[in-house]
Amino acid sequence: MIKLSVGTESVETLVLWQQERRVQTTDGLPRHVTRMWPKRGDELLAGGSIFWVIKGTIQARQRILRLDEVTGEDGIRRCAIVLDPLLIRTEHALKRPFQGWRYLKPADAPSDLAIARQHEDPLPVALSAALAEIGVR
Repeated sequence: MIKLSVGTESVETLVLWQQERRVQTTDGLPRHVTRMWPKRGDELLAGGSIFWVIKGTIQARQRILRLDEVTGEDGIRRCAIVLDPLLIRTEHALKRPFQGWRYLKPADAPSDLAIARQHEDPLPVALSAALAEIGVR
């Protein structure tokens, strides 16, 4: 699954946002609430991840742990995508804006950064986007 992280400046600010109580489940796990229930939920729960697009590039992913039903204040049933708190940095890949979320073919998913590179200072977004555009990872 792929999702824009609107308003997020970096992977670090995504982590901070997910640590806020209002975006967590009662067991303290981060979640993303969406109007639509994934039709391919079984596939997502069988080792799937949500890939986060930050500033026009895929930069990280999180494993999807479960799908919880939640009811909003408006009484509408929604899906809470419950996530592993560990954000895994990926190679940067350009992604044009889109609404909502989309399924991501495994062949189109960027590779995880090597464990040794997970804690490196990230490249500036513009440089990373330029490198991704020419296919340098």
